[in-house]
Amino acid sequence: MALAAIKVAPSQAERRNFQRVRVKVYGRYMLEDRTEHPCQVIDMSPGDVALRANRPGELGEKVIVYLDHIGRIEGVVTRLFRDGFAMTILASERKRDKLAAQLTWLANRHELDLPEDRRHERITPRNPLSTLRLDDGQEYRCRIIDLSLSGAAIEIEVKPPLGAAVTLGAMRGRVVRHFEDGVAIEFAMLQREDTLAAAFSGN
Repeated sequence: MALAAIKVAPSQAERRNFQRVRVKVYGRYMLEDRTEHPCQVIDMSPGDVALRANRPGELGEKVIVYLDHIGRIEGVVTRLFRDGFAMTILASERKRDKLAAQLTWLANRHELDLPEDRRHERITPRNPLSTLRLDDGQEYRCRIIDLSLSGAAIEIEVKPPLGAAVTLGAMRGRVVRHFEDGVAIEFAMLQREDTLAAAFSGN
């Protein structure tokens, strides 16, 4: 119990230093036993985050989280509640500054109901067959379920770990979600519509 009390203290300090904002962001987290689970952000600051989750872990447990729009964060479970948990975010000052900017953008996007809140329009490629290349050079055939300027959902037999760097066709990105038949990829940069059309036109 003493260890848990020590772990909780930083979160209390973080809540004084950083203002939490309510944002609707989805992701996945990995506990110390290497199991992965889906989650949704309830509210978040550059110093801590509250997550809605089915399996919260234990007080003091280290957690790695991959969030849409935000990326990878690491921290320690500091509080448990009925449908989730809160955790500190262990990060450098530079990373915290980046998180603050990302959260400001996300919060403003929701307030203004900007088009990005609905993500980018999905495109059904004329030629859905492609190749996914992993960082180690291995290549796998895949089928594109849908495609947008910011990412793609693909059917594939293998499931690279969340956060893994991959290349779909000629577009670099990272794995942000697993589902039953494949993975979702977020591109490293927004693509142009004509570039996507040319890449998957079937010519």
